[in-house]
Amino acid sequence: MPPIDPTLRIRSVQLAVSDLARSANFYERVLGLPLIAREDHRAQLGTDPGRPALVLSDIADPTPVPPGSTGLYHVAWLHPSRAALAASVRRVVGAGWLLEGGSDHGVSEALYLSDPDGLGIELYADRPREQWERSADGRGVNMVTLPLDLDDLLAQSTEEPAPAMAPGTVVGHVHMKVSDVPRAASFYRDALGFEERAQLPSAAFLAAGGYHHHVGLNSWQSRGAAAAPESAPGLRLVELELGDAGALQALERALAELPSGPPVSRGGDGGLLLRDPDGQALAFAHR
Repeated sequence: MPPIDPTLRIRSVQLAVSDLARSANFYERVLGLPLIAREDHRAQLGTDPGRPALVLSDIADPTPVPPGSTGLYHVAWLHPSRAALAASVRRVVGAGWLLEGGSDHGVSEALYLSDPDGLGIELYADRPREQWERSADGRGVNMVTLPLDLDDLLAQSTEEPAPAMAPGTVVGHVHMKVSDVPRAASFYRDALGFEERAQLPSAAFLAAGGYHHHVGLNSWQSRGAAAAPESAPGLRLVELELGDAGALQALERALAELPSGPPVSRGGDGGLLLRDPDGQALAFAHR
């Protein structure tokens, strides 16, 4: 499989939630994502009014997420600077919401929390690429989990945080719980053309264009498990954006040439729709 377009980025994610009003309020007031549009059963949020990064939809008769099921581990919001990340941390804490942890991953600094349905969220800022420690073979990066220097981070933004996330904050990566990491990693690498950038026990991280990861996969609690039912809150769609129509056509041709590739259909916008081995819906479009 040829490498996927190196300019790939995540355009948006779609989440199904049990209480739309509650979740929309959380993502706008606590997380700081401006509300772009609101309908009876749907809300769109993001720092760019012309490009919603988060779409929420309600569930008519919601049921809890079964423990150990596959699905979303977290949606990760990439901040343009450490100061912007510090402001988001202050906003979350000021709203009385619980932060569940924080880590220095070498390539980035990150903090973790959950939304009202228990869906995972990461808030992070990257270190400059020249500071990333490379793997021994030079093809990946070393991702570590070290204590986060929270005091130093918060010192980057000492004022009362703005009510909204900094412009330029985007979905940097999506991390998913899968039933079989080698199978899932093989799909993203060999069927879609992502590069495997790092591995941890029962986890893999893949990306385009030399990034540390656009996709995270783990089976820490979901090995051999099935997906949660559609009645449970969770991730419904990851929309990925390629640089131009040529890159999209190249991906379509490459998928068609695979001897046992995934079924691919066309969306209403002309993009490609497919599912990964755990049933996660993916959409590919171009800028």
